[in-house]
Formats: sequence, C-alpha cells, structure tokens
Amino acid sequence: MNLTTKDLHLGYGKQSIVKGVNITIPEQKIVALLGPNGCGKSTLLKGLARILEPESGTVFWNGQEIHSVSSRELAQQLALLPQAQEPPEGVTVRNVVGYGRSPYTGFWGQLATDDKTMVEQAMQATGVTELADTLITDLSGGQRQRVWLAMTLAQDTDYILLDEPTTYLDLNHQVELMKLMRRLNQQGKTLITVLHDINQACRYCDYLIVMKDGQVVTQGEPEKILTAELLQSVFELDAEIHRDPIAGTPMCVVRD
Repeated sequence: MNLTTKDLHLGYGKQSIVKGVNITIPEQKIVALLGPNGCGKSTLLKGLARILEPESGTVFWNGQEIHSVSSRELAQQLALLPQAQEPPEGVTVRNVVGYGRSPYTGFWGQLATDDKTMVEQAMQATGVTELADTLITDLSGGQRQRVWLAMTLAQDTDYILLDEPTTYLDLNHQVELMKLMRRLNQQGKTLITVLHDINQACRYCDYLIVMKDGQVVTQGEPEKILTAELLQSVFELDAEIHRDPIAGTPMCVVRD
C-alpha cells in the first residue's frame, strides 16, 4: 500500500494552511510530523485521512486519487485517531471500542465472534479492559484518550494516523503508547503521528517530516536530518544534538 501527495494545498475557508506539499509515506515505518504550532501538521494529517478536501493538488492511495476510493474500502485500510472527540452519552467503553468494527459490520451491525475478539484485544493493548463496562462520559481525559486509541486499533487497518495521541496522557502512558506504536509497526503496520516532543519522535519513530509555515522543510531518518541548525531555523531553539544514552538515538538538549 502507498500513500503520497502531489503539490497538495489544504486550508479552511479562505485560509490556506498546507502549501504545495509533496511527500511519500514510507511503508511499514513509524512516521512523525513535527513542527511549531500552526505549521500545518494536523491539517496535513486530515488531508491524508481524507477528512479535508484539497484546495488543489492530490492525495494518492495506492496510486488512486484518495477521494475516489469508497468510504468502506478506505476505512478497512486506513484509520484516524483525531485530536479531540466528543464522548457519546450513555455508551460504555466496550461499545465505543466496538464502533471501530463498523467498517466491517455497518455502524449498527451486530458484532461477530471475530469482531468481539478484536475489541477485547484492542482494550487489552491500551489498558482499558477494566473500564469496559464504564460509561465513557465518566472517564478522565487520559482514560478517554486510551479508549479512542482502542477504537482505532479495533478497526484493524494497515495504516494508522494519530493526531497528537499523547494529549491528556501522563508520562507513563505516553511511553506505553509509543511502545505500543512500535509493537504495531513490528506487526507490519504503518503509523503516521503528529508529535510535539522532538526527543520522543527521534527515539520511537523511523522517519521525520518537519514542517514550517505550511511547507515541508526536510524529511528523513532522525539520524540524517536532526541538526542544531534545523532546530534553530524551524523551532527557534538554541540546542545541541547528543546521543541518547539508552536508546542511542539523536537527542535535543536546549542550552541555558
């Protein structure tokens, strides 16, 4: 499977956000979208997920214009965890996670044995099994975030797009999420995620796409593209690049 863009422009109303982006997402990798606030990371992710219609340019899915792919077919191949969702009233965690199976069953379809197995596995992977019978409206922000992730995993797609997935998560659950992403990648899945933590991205992601002012500044493996000059020009950070003593990956250390 292949996800690419050609001269992609995206925006909201008359405001243009993403400007002429050309990227090819490397398959079976963990890809991080990085850049300062307002640079177009989340907007680009929405374009890749077909949430936003391009102002111009194209998103291609397996060589086919993505907006020509049927919704059911695309939902069985590509899943999106958005930045924020409104929790439904009166619905338990297990039922919410079960919505992830709707591309296969229909939104109100009955879950077969295989579907229920996927739901249970997704809840276990995200650590929400003990909350299965709890109303989602009774959960904390961090707990809800893990439930939304479980719903996305239950969709069982080859591509998973995550928009700031560490939002609301404490440090422990952030680390668990990144480790889960790595396990999913080892199962052959491609993950594309918007992140703010540069060191987290370098430690857990295989490929970085760095943006500024709606355009891609550079892209590639962390080892090859992360430099002090890049941190200064994109993030306005006066920092040095060192080796993470545990992971051996590049690490950004800000000067006093």
